[in-house]
Amino acid sequence: MDSHFAVSALGALAQEHRLALFRLLVQAGEDGMPAGAIAEALGVPNSSLSFHLAQLSKAGLVRQERRHRSIIYRADYAAMNDLVAYLMENCCAGADCGTAAACATDTALSERKSA
Repeated sequence: MDSHFAVSALGALAQEHRLALFRLLVQAGEDGMPAGAIAEALGVPNSSLSFHLAQLSKAGLVRQERRHRSIIYRADYAAMNDLVAYLMENCCAGADCGTAAACATDTALSERKSA
């Protein structure tokens, strides 16, 4: 992954409704959701939803598929995993962290609290 994709993806997610929308689609799984169900779940008007979906699609985080008369939206898990991998690349100063939670978060939190 290159930094251009990461900046685009993070920029698309840096808005409250788009972040909630992306999380909803991640939780929906491979079945995805039609636009009407997304709008209802998030309480967002259809015109706003279209704008947010377009931004996430342009960033490569959401895929769409026409199914009969509906368009089904899905999170692009490969793109999401690539973004997370890019962010985690060389984490913990190159040490084998195991999981993301093991990356010295306790130390960092302790240092911030004492400062």
